[in-house]
Amino acid sequence: MFRAVRHLMILAAVLVATLWAQAAAVDFARKTPDGKWAYVPLADGFDYPVGKPDGAGYYKARGLRLATPRHLGEDWNGNGGGNSDLGDPVYTIGNGLVTYAADARGRWGKVVIVRHAFREPKSKRVLCCQTLYAHLDRIDVQLGQLVKRGDQVGTIGTNRGMFPAHLHAELHFNILVNCGQQGIPKNASNYGNLENFIKHYRKLTPETKMVKLPIGCFLPSKDPAGL
Repeated sequence: MFRAVRHLMILAAVLVATLWAQAAAVDFARKTPDGKWAYVPLADGFDYPVGKPDGAGYYKARGLRLATPRHLGEDWNGNGGGNSDLGDPVYTIGNGLVTYAADARGRWGKVVIVRHAFREPKSKRVLCCQTLYAHLDRIDVQLGQLVKRGDQVGTIGTNRGMFPAHLHAELHFNILVNCGQQGIPKNASNYGNLENFIKHYRKLTPETKMVKLPIGCFLPSKDPAGL
């Protein structure tokens, strides 16, 4: 009887471990032989990076400002204020490829960058952009990982107590931008209003085809280079 129970317990443990491994499986992008492109799914729309899908429970405390004093993204805080949102989930706004997932230190802290491809409804052209998620308490994705809209990429942090807990999120139309910004002009051609972008492209026609997305194009930086 004891042996039978022990055998069942071992089988249950193996089953749990197998299910956990399957749940934790990561889907990495397939690259072209020259390593300059990766195949990614087109975005089918975009949601908010917190309180998915509509930002419920959060407010935009600070927006994009391209004039001095510049602020190149948006700061999202929990409605409770202070550190009430510390550890809350941060989501990718849309399907894409993780091209950066590292601790950039300095005022950035832990950062994830996701590169997106989407079909612009009017022109029907496939366009490319990327979103940056900074000051994270934890990173939950890996470099080269394919993610879907609403997948968790990390949690809200304070950058080692430098700031009250919040998410700093950026939209880059220029995919050469890395954490260090590398002297790229800080204008509307390179940086966008994230919330307006989400609202404008909230729903896109789903497509099953994969498209080639450029990689390996970050400008040199003293920080981890990314993909």
